[in-house]
Amino acid sequence: MDKNLQPSITLNNGVKIPQLGMGVWKTPVKETATMVQNALENGYVLIDTAKQYGNEEGVGQGMQAAIQDGKVARDDIFLTTKIFNGDQGDYDHVRKGVEGQLRALQTDHVDLLLEHWPVNGRYVETWKALEAILADGQARAIGVCNFDNGRMINLIDHAKVMPAVNQIEFNPGILQNNIRKFDQSEGIKIEAWSPLGHGRLLSAPVIMKIAQDHNKTVAQVILRWGLQHGVIELSKTSHVSRMKENADIFDFTLTPYEMIQIDALDKDQHAIWYDKFKWSGNPDGVDDYIGAPGKW
Repeated sequence: MDKNLQPSITLNNGVKIPQLGMGVWKTPVKETATMVQNALENGYVLIDTAKQYGNEEGVGQGMQAAIQDGKVARDDIFLTTKIFNGDQGDYDHVRKGVEGQLRALQTDHVDLLLEHWPVNGRYVETWKALEAILADGQARAIGVCNFDNGRMINLIDHAKVMPAVNQIEFNPGILQNNIRKFDQSEGIKIEAWSPLGHGRLLSAPVIMKIAQDHNKTVAQVILRWGLQHGVIELSKTSHVSRMKENADIFDFTLTPYEMIQIDALDKDQHAIWYDKFKWSGNPDGVDDYIGAPGKW
């Protein structure tokens, strides 16, 4: 895949982010290193990880291997990681956590730094720390993950820097329209985790028919659907052939009617959700979670 075929989206601070990337959730360190190296050497630019995943070391190894092979330079890579919930809090606490993450990733900065979850009583203070880290140059852009509208409004009310991204679960089975509409109205870009719905959508008859009509795979149609919604998407696979297949989505366009047909699959149901992270719509309705990296 030619990375020049990948469209990019301009974030609210002018930084450009590739619209298609590779996620590494639930991937062991050694496998992560190989997967990241293969992804970068096959045209992927955006790599998304988190301290919670327990594999930042593998991402760093994979990046360095691709760089040493002369396939990419660090400036070619758009690297995203996330603040571990147990590292949220005041500036010193967040800064210490981020410095450890940068060492694991073998880099002096990340291109996008996100709050992984809105930890009650901490996410506003954590955001202020991210603003300082942005000013210090250890991140080129900052944002959040899994923020509902109530928490996002509260964050914005206390923020000097508007979040650039809200990474949420988004796929044909869960459109999260209210969150997307609000964030987009504020200039916050949506990034999708689980864009394929953890495989649950691969047997959907409607998408299978559309895929047949375009001579594409179901996965390719779903990823194309997300692109046409203007969403940044994070696919995941350790197979090089599948990486290439997932990236082969720039030579066709879904019709408005096909988009509507796929939208109609929305059941507002999360493919993966953790009770400790659930919210009820009440800004205080979610339990804090500290946990340990690599363990959910």
